[in-house]
Amino acid sequence: MKVAKLFFSFLLIFICLALFLWVRQHTENRRLEKIIQRLTADSRIAQVVVTNSEKNQEKGKTYTTIKFLEYDTKLKPLAPKYFTFSGNIIQFQSMVIRFDDFYIKRGHPLKGKSAYLFMKAFSLGDERAEIFEINKINEVPSGYRIEGLENTFQEKLWQRFWDYALNPDEAARANIKNAQIEAPGTKFIPGIIYTIKIEHGGGLRIDSQPIPEILRGEKIK
Repeated sequence: MKVAKLFFSFLLIFICLALFLWVRQHTENRRLEKIIQRLTADSRIAQVVVTNSEKNQEKGKTYTTIKFLEYDTKLKPLAPKYFTFSGNIIQFQSMVIRFDDFYIKRGHPLKGKSAYLFMKAFSLGDERAEIFEINKINEVPSGYRIEGLENTFQEKLWQRFWDYALNPDEAARANIKNAQIEAPGTKFIPGIIYTIKIEHGGGLRIDSQPIPEILRGEKIK
Protein backbone atom coordinates (compact mmCIF):
# COMPACT_ATOMS: atom_id res chain seq x y z
CA MET A 1 0.00 0.00 0.00
CA LYS A 2 2.84 2.35 0.96
CA VAL A 3 4.62 1.45 -2.27
CA ALA A 4 1.50 2.23 -4.29
CA LYS A 5 1.07 5.60 -2.57
CA LEU A 6 4.74 6.39 -3.12
CA PHE A 7 4.43 5.42 -6.78
CA PHE A 8 1.38 7.64 -7.30
CA SER A 9 3.12 10.49 -5.46
CA PHE A 10 6.11 10.27 -7.82
CA LEU A 11 3.74 9.97 -10.78
CA LEU A 12 1.88 13.11 -9.68
CA ILE A 13 5.15 14.99 -9.24
CA PHE A 14 6.31 13.84 -12.68
CA ILE A 15 3.03 14.93 -14.30
CA CYS A 16 3.18 18.33 -12.58
CA LEU A 17 6.81 18.80 -13.62
CA ALA A 18 6.04 17.80 -17.20
CA LEU A 19 3.06 20.17 -17.27
CA PHE A 20 5.21 22.98 -15.83
CA LEU A 21 7.91 22.42 -18.46
CA TRP A 22 5.31 22.31 -21.24
CA VAL A 23 3.70 25.55 -20.08
CA ARG A 24 7.10 27.25 -19.80
CA GLN A 25 8.14 26.04 -23.25
CA HIS A 26 4.80 27.11 -24.70
CA THR A 27 5.16 30.54 -23.07
CA GLU A 28 8.71 30.92 -24.37
CA ASN A 29 7.56 29.95 -27.87
CA ARG A 30 4.79 32.55 -27.71
CA ARG A 31 7.29 35.18 -26.59
CA LEU A 32 9.64 34.19 -29.39
CA GLU A 33 6.81 34.47 -31.90
CA LYS A 34 5.98 37.97 -30.65
CA ILE A 35 9.63 39.02 -30.87
CA ILE A 36 9.84 37.74 -34.45
CA GLN A 37 6.56 39.48 -35.32
CA ARG A 38 7.86 42.78 -33.96
CA LEU A 39 11.20 42.50 -35.73
CA THR A 40 9.53 41.61 -39.05
CA ALA A 41 6.49 43.87 -38.70
CA ASP A 42 5.91 46.69 -41.12
CA SER A 43 3.53 49.62 -41.42
CA ARG A 44 2.09 51.46 -44.39
CA ILE A 45 3.35 55.03 -44.22
CA ALA A 46 2.51 56.46 -47.66
CA GLN A 47 0.90 55.59 -50.98
CA VAL A 48 1.63 56.90 -54.45
CA VAL A 49 -0.29 56.77 -57.73
CA VAL A 50 0.42 58.28 -61.14
CA THR A 51 -2.32 60.79 -61.93
CA ASN A 52 -0.97 61.85 -65.32
CA SER A 53 1.68 60.62 -67.75
CA GLU A 54 2.42 62.49 -70.97
CA LYS A 55 5.05 61.77 -73.60
CA ASN A 56 6.74 64.88 -75.04
CA GLN A 57 7.98 63.77 -78.45
CA GLU A 58 9.96 66.95 -79.06
CA LYS A 59 11.93 66.68 -75.83
CA GLY A 60 11.89 62.91 -75.74
CA LYS A 61 10.69 62.90 -72.14
CA THR A 62 7.78 61.40 -70.25
CA TYR A 63 6.28 63.89 -67.81
CA THR A 64 4.89 62.05 -64.79
CA THR A 65 2.61 63.57 -62.15
CA ILE A 66 2.24 61.60 -58.94
CA LYS A 67 -0.11 61.91 -56.00
CA PHE A 68 1.77 61.37 -52.74
CA LEU A 69 -0.47 60.49 -49.79
CA GLU A 70 1.29 60.23 -46.43
CA TYR A 71 -0.22 58.69 -43.29
CA ASP A 72 0.37 59.93 -39.76
CA THR A 73 1.37 57.72 -36.83
CA LYS A 74 -2.30 56.71 -36.36
CA LEU A 75 -2.61 55.75 -40.07
CA LYS A 76 -4.78 58.80 -40.74
CA PRO A 77 -4.21 60.22 -44.26
CA LEU A 78 -2.69 63.70 -44.48
CA ALA A 79 -3.34 66.26 -47.20
CA PRO A 80 -2.08 64.80 -50.50
CA LYS A 81 0.83 66.35 -52.39
CA TYR A 82 1.28 66.40 -56.18
CA PHE A 83 4.67 66.40 -57.88
CA THR A 84 5.49 66.46 -61.60
CA PHE A 85 8.78 65.04 -62.91
CA SER A 86 10.26 64.90 -66.41
CA GLY A 87 10.72 61.15 -66.02
CA ASN A 88 9.26 58.24 -64.11
CA ILE A 89 12.16 56.96 -61.99
CA ILE A 90 11.32 58.63 -58.68
CA GLN A 91 12.84 58.31 -55.22
CA PHE A 92 11.76 59.37 -51.72
CA GLN A 93 14.47 60.59 -49.38
CA SER A 94 13.71 59.75 -45.76
CA MET A 95 15.40 59.81 -42.39
CA VAL A 96 15.00 56.43 -40.68
CA ILE A 97 15.78 56.06 -36.98
CA ARG A 98 16.18 52.57 -35.57
CA PHE A 99 16.14 51.93 -31.84
CA ASP A 100 17.96 49.10 -30.09
CA ASP A 101 16.46 45.66 -30.75
CA PHE A 102 15.91 45.38 -27.00
CA TYR A 103 13.03 47.86 -27.24
CA ILE A 104 11.60 46.43 -30.45
CA LYS A 105 11.53 42.92 -28.99
CA ARG A 106 9.61 44.14 -25.96
CA GLY A 107 7.18 46.33 -27.89
CA HIS A 108 8.26 49.51 -26.11
CA PRO A 109 5.48 52.12 -26.56
CA LEU A 110 7.90 54.81 -27.81
CA LYS A 111 10.96 52.94 -29.06
CA GLY A 112 9.36 49.67 -30.15
CA LYS A 113 9.19 50.74 -33.80
CA SER A 114 11.53 52.46 -36.21
CA ALA A 115 10.77 56.16 -36.74
CA TYR A 116 10.71 57.76 -40.17
CA LEU A 117 10.57 61.26 -41.61
CA PHE A 118 9.95 61.97 -45.29
CA MET A 119 12.27 64.73 -46.48
CA LYS A 120 12.22 64.96 -50.30
CA ALA A 121 10.79 63.44 -53.47
CA PHE A 122 13.32 63.58 -56.27
CA SER A 123 14.36 62.30 -59.68
CA LEU A 124 17.93 62.17 -60.97
CA GLY A 125 17.90 63.17 -64.63
CA ASP A 126 20.74 63.36 -67.15
CA GLU A 127 20.89 67.13 -66.96
CA ARG A 128 19.79 67.97 -63.41
CA ALA A 129 18.04 66.64 -60.35
CA GLU A 130 14.38 67.50 -59.82
CA ILE A 131 13.64 67.89 -56.13
CA PHE A 132 10.45 68.60 -54.17
CA GLU A 133 10.60 69.20 -50.43
CA ILE A 134 8.29 67.27 -48.12
CA ASN A 135 9.75 68.13 -44.69
CA LYS A 136 12.63 70.29 -43.48
CA ILE A 137 15.25 69.27 -40.93
CA ASN A 138 14.75 70.97 -37.53
CA GLU A 139 11.03 71.48 -38.14
CA VAL A 140 8.01 69.52 -36.91
CA PRO A 141 7.50 66.88 -39.65
CA SER A 142 4.18 66.11 -41.29
CA GLY A 143 2.40 63.26 -39.58
CA TYR A 144 3.82 64.10 -36.16
CA ARG A 145 2.36 67.55 -35.44
CA ILE A 146 -0.11 67.43 -32.54
CA GLU A 147 -3.15 69.66 -32.92
CA GLY A 148 -3.90 71.84 -29.89
CA LEU A 149 -0.33 71.69 -28.58
CA GLU A 150 1.69 74.91 -28.49
CA ASN A 151 3.78 75.18 -31.67
CA THR A 152 6.81 76.61 -29.84
CA PHE A 153 6.87 73.62 -27.50
CA GLN A 154 6.62 71.17 -30.41
CA GLU A 155 9.41 72.95 -32.31
CA LYS A 156 11.72 72.79 -29.30
CA LEU A 157 10.86 69.13 -28.79
CA TRP A 158 11.67 68.27 -32.40
CA GLN A 159 14.86 70.35 -32.34
CA ARG A 160 15.98 68.11 -29.50
CA PHE A 161 14.89 65.07 -31.48
CA TRP A 162 17.03 66.08 -34.47
CA ASP A 163 19.98 66.56 -32.11
CA TYR A 164 19.49 63.00 -30.87
CA ALA A 165 19.14 61.59 -34.37
CA LEU A 166 22.11 63.36 -35.98
CA ASN A 167 24.59 63.45 -33.08
CA PRO A 168 26.12 59.99 -32.43
CA ASP A 169 26.82 60.70 -28.74
CA GLU A 170 23.31 61.98 -28.11
CA ALA A 171 21.84 59.10 -30.13
CA ALA A 172 23.61 56.50 -28.00
CA ARG A 173 22.17 58.04 -24.85
CA ALA A 174 18.68 57.86 -26.38
CA ASN A 175 19.12 54.15 -27.26
CA ILE A 176 19.12 54.92 -30.98
CA LYS A 177 20.79 52.10 -32.89
CA ASN A 178 21.40 54.22 -35.95
CA ALA A 179 19.90 57.08 -37.94
CA GLN A 180 20.48 57.28 -41.66
CA ILE A 181 19.14 58.69 -44.90
CA GLU A 182 17.36 56.19 -47.13
CA ALA A 183 16.00 56.83 -50.60
CA PRO A 184 13.95 53.95 -52.00
CA GLY A 185 12.72 54.46 -55.52
CA THR A 186 11.20 52.71 -58.49
CA LYS A 187 9.67 53.29 -61.90
CA PHE A 188 6.21 54.83 -61.55
CA ILE A 189 3.63 53.98 -64.20
CA PRO A 190 -0.16 54.51 -64.46
CA GLY A 191 -2.51 51.84 -63.19
CA ILE A 192 -0.41 50.85 -60.19
CA ILE A 193 -0.75 51.66 -56.48
CA TYR A 194 2.65 52.03 -54.82
CA THR A 195 2.81 51.60 -51.06
CA ILE A 196 5.80 52.78 -49.05
CA LYS A 197 6.26 50.70 -45.92
CA ILE A 198 8.63 50.79 -42.99
CA GLU A 199 10.00 47.54 -41.56
CA HIS A 200 10.39 48.11 -37.84
CA GLY A 201 13.50 45.98 -37.62
CA GLY A 202 14.92 47.42 -40.84
CA GLY A 203 14.30 50.16 -43.37
CA LEU A 204 11.93 51.35 -46.07
CA ARG A 205 10.58 49.48 -49.06
CA ILE A 206 8.12 50.12 -51.89
CA ASP A 207 5.45 47.53 -52.71
CA SER A 208 3.24 47.71 -55.79
CA GLN A 209 -0.06 46.25 -56.92
CA PRO A 210 -2.45 46.92 -59.81
CA ILE A 211 -5.33 49.31 -59.25
CA PRO A 212 -8.54 47.26 -58.87
CA GLU A 213 -10.37 46.88 -62.17
CA ILE A 214 -13.51 48.50 -60.77
CA LEU A 215 -11.60 51.79 -60.27
CA ARG A 216 -9.88 51.92 -63.65
CA GLY A 217 -10.94 54.95 -65.68
CA GLU A 218 -12.99 56.37 -62.81
CA LYS A 219 -12.47 59.76 -61.18
CA ILE A 220 -13.53 59.36 -57.56
CA LYS A 221 -13.62 62.34 -55.22
